[in-house]
Amino acid sequence: MFDPICIQQDFPILSQLVAGKKLVYLDNAATTQKPEVVIDAISEYYRTSNANVHRGIHTLGDTSTRLFEQSRQTIATFLGAHADELIFCRNTTEALNGVAYGWADHNLATGDVILVSLQEHHSNLVVWQEVAQRTGAAVEFIALSVDGTLDLDLFALQIKHFNHKIKLIALTHVSNTLGIINPISEILYSIKVQFSSQNRPKIVLDAAQSVPHIPINFSSLGVDFLAFSGHKMLAPMGSGGLIVKKEILESGQMQPWLFGGGMIDSVTAEKTNFAESITDRFTAGTPDVASAVGLAAACEYLQKIGMHSVFEHDHELVSYTLEELKKFPHLTVIGPTTAGTLEKPERIGSVAFIYEGVHAHDVAQVLSNEGVAVRSGHHCTMPLHLHFKWQATTRISFQIYTTKQDIDDCIVALKKVATVFIQ
Repeated sequence: MFDPICIQQDFPILSQLVAGKKLVYLDNAATTQKPEVVIDAISEYYRTSNANVHRGIHTLGDTSTRLFEQSRQTIATFLGAHADELIFCRNTTEALNGVAYGWADHNLATGDVILVSLQEHHSNLVVWQEVAQRTGAAVEFIALSVDGTLDLDLFALQIKHFNHKIKLIALTHVSNTLGIINPISEILYSIKVQFSSQNRPKIVLDAAQSVPHIPINFSSLGVDFLAFSGHKMLAPMGSGGLIVKKEILESGQMQPWLFGGGMIDSVTAEKTNFAESITDRFTAGTPDVASAVGLAAACEYLQKIGMHSVFEHDHELVSYTLEELKKFPHLTVIGPTTAGTLEKPERIGSVAFIYEGVHAHDVAQVLSNEGVAVRSGHHCTMPLHLHFKWQATTRISFQIYTTKQDIDDCIVALKKVATVFIQ
């Protein structure tokens, strides 16, 4: 049975005291803590198996290569993808840059349109602004409703208006600021209605905030690229990946964007031939094998708990937090004010708010003084904050080890904000 109190025992860092009180860690959308099994997997690799992969004809080299490829298979399976569709990256940001340099730079030109939303994390916006400057393509924005959700009616009109100029649509699966779960299936249906399969725009999904909370199956999602970060799903910092549809990789539409050792078949003074193996072709230089092993251990840990259980627990925490925050007269929740149902969820992972008359950093400082860790600022979504005229917001975010007691402790700490700042 899912028990977050028992799960907390798997995370050594959660036992420490902060400001003389038990640490209440509610900054999981920024990065998650690591369970003992992940820490042990990384340590064990370095203790017993450390060697470069694919290069050495010796026992440690063989062991390291086997662990690396096993990790690739484990991670891909967890995400419902083929092993050779997974390109290891350091994080979501690097993965999205991979789509930019490996696909967009070779397939976009003046007159083409890249469609994004104002919900996007900077890593899924700045990269496309840069692509537009390099290729001559234009970045256009999907309109938002008053609660920050995508306006799907206007989106359908945009699809008709820009028509075949749209070559790329880049969206977050779950907003890191609003917690909104975007309706990917409805979006894909609108695209399918307007485009034939031959000229359909490519879809990039920023899954940094969905992979840790929602069961993901890349094969059935219908998107072309999926980017994710390991450090937001209990795995090491510097781990993550980009999943690319196999046909895009095999057709040569996606090209290597990092070059050097490991990704070549042959090199002469005049010419280089890249590796026939897709996974080798996109792995230049020495990979971070230990982080891949750690990411695989995190996937196995989450799989053992069950991602449907993870989702249900997280959804319950969001609902509970929203109800508790409604009791504060000076506080406004941003995004949808309900979590929806399990069958039709509206938001997951986090709840952000504005405390009237108090800057978000001051709110976070009061909470920190009580041992409660939250995030404050614009959460790398400055265009979204500017659009709604929010100076800054405070974000509470959850993971499998978050309990209702953690939320209660946060609420008690929030009550102290009024005694400090509200006269």
